[in-house]
Amino acid sequence: MIDTVTDEHGPDPVEEYVASLAAVLRGPARVKNRMVQEIRDGLTDAADAHAGEGMPRRRAVREAVRGFGTPEEIAPSCQRELTIAQARHTARVVALTVPCLLACWYLLRSGGPGDGWQPPRAVQVLAAQLAGVATGAALPAAATLAVTGVLARRLPTPHRLLVAVAWAGTTAAVVMGVAAMALAVASLLAADWPLVALAGVLAAASHAAVASSARACRQCVRLAPA
Repeated sequence: MIDTVTDEHGPDPVEEYVASLAAVLRGPARVKNRMVQEIRDGLTDAADAHAGEGMPRRRAVREAVRGFGTPEEIAPSCQRELTIAQARHTARVVALTVPCLLACWYLLRSGGPGDGWQPPRAVQVLAAQLAGVATGAALPAAATLAVTGVLARRLPTPHRLLVAVAWAGTTAAVVMGVAAMALAVASLLAADWPLVALAGVLAAASHAAVASSARACRQCVRLAPA
């Protein structure tokens, strides 16, 4: 596609290249945009170097693109980097799930009719189970943050860990969704229902954030090389 551009007024091969690459990559927008910009700058610098040696500008650009490798050739390594970035983002969101559940639980207890009030036994059991599941989901998230952070220079990032954090995010999203529904029902029975309703809104917002990040992470993991 790029090699067929021959006239001086045709499409810019550099822009065609980065557009083709960007179209197949998935990941955090800010990281992806920065990566694409760095590749664009590298191609431009290489073209300038060829042109400085006396090569016609359009030919210099095509040579720079040809020497860089096709988008299909460099996409896997780029996608791997984006997948790690997305996994770190998802891991950070998941790590906030347990504190968020604790905050929701506190608001629920505060919404009771008086001091020392305890929610119904069924609600207590559900809250304990949700907290346990959320804590379990936070473990691979913490491992991902460690391995892709300070330990990244010493240890490779296992593909299975990226898969684990993607599904940990999915699990945390389900937990927060169930918590939001439970709190919505509890707000109908609570004395201070606005406070409990606030807890439900907090849980629902957390569910939306975790679900969106986990969905993006699963997509990135499917595209990244194992």
